[in-house]
Amino acid sequence: QVQLVESGGGLVQAGGSLRLSCAASGTIFTITAMGWYRQAPGKQRELVATIATGGNPNYAGSVKGRFTISRDNAKNTVYLQMNSLKPEDTAVYYCNILSLNRNYWGQGTQVTVSS
Repeated sequence: QVQLVESGGGLVQAGGSLRLSCAASGTIFTITAMGWYRQAPGKQRELVATIATGGNPNYAGSVKGRFTISRDNAKNTVYLQMNSLKPEDTAVYYCNILSLNRNYWGQGTQVTVSS
C-alpha cells in the first residue's frame, strides 16, 4: 500500500508564491512518474505538471514559466514551486504517483489565491 501526504497549501495574494510537497511512503516499487493535478470548483481535474523518472518535466500551458516541479528520489518526494500565482490557480491540488501501471493519489491540499 502506498500513501501520499501533501503539505504546503494555503491562502496567498495574487503574485505570491507557495511550495507544495508530497511524500510517498509504504511499499513502493518502481516509480514511473510523479506529478501534480488540480481541480477547481465545478471543473474537471487537470494536469499541472509531471516528471517522469529520468525524464524532463511536463507542464500545462497555463502554468509554464511560473511553476516548477522537482523530485527527490531518495525521499520519494515531489515538489511544486508555484510563483506569480493568479486567482485562476485556486484549486485543490493533488499529488500523483504512477507505479507499476497504478495511479496513487494524495488527499489534496487547498490553494487559494486572492485578487
